[in-house]
This record gives sequence, C-alpha cells and structure tokens, in this order.
Amino acid sequence: MTVPQILAELGGISRRTFYRWREIGCAPAGIRLPNGEIRVWRSEFTSWLESLQEAA
Repeated sequence: MTVPQILAELGGISRRTFYRWREIGCAPAGIRLPNGEIRVWRSEFTSWLESLQEAA
C-alpha cells in the first residue's frame, strides 16, 4: 500500500501524523523503496489495525 492509500483507509489522517507515528514506532511496519517512497504490505496494515482494536 502507498502512503496515500493508508491515509485514506484511516479516514484521512494527515501525512505528517503518519510519519510521526513511524518516528515513534506506532505505525505499521513498511519498507522504503530506493526512490524514498514507503510501502506497507496490506497484511501488515490489517494486522496493525487488529492490534489497535485489541488494545482498545
């Protein structure tokens, strides 16, 4: 998934918020491509969402 896809799935949070979550280790794990863009596997994103649901 691209960052814009993730932001849309999360209800339109800001790009800055997502990158801040990455800085503090609270975002789904992703990989950085050679061009600097970030990609997250959909399965990783789903697992991350489920873990948030369990914590609540």
